[in-house]
Amino acid sequence: MNGELRERSMRTLEIRHAILSCMQIFHNYIRPHQALNGKTPTEVAGIRIGGEKKWLTLIQNARHETAKS
Repeated sequence: MNGELRERSMRTLEIRHAILSCMQIFHNYIRPHQALNGKTPTEVAGIRIGGEKKWLTLIQNARHETAKS
């Protein structure tokens, strides 16, 4: 992840924050890790994201939580 960040040149703090947040979500919720036997960190923690399209599920869940508050 650090290597990917060094390669990107970002102009504004807002864009940088948005990209970093997406990378963190991808790293923790979507990308399987070899050291975790093909599981994501959240799966190891007992958090499951259903469906084949995990990004879509995460966005839909976030939208529902935002609508509640």
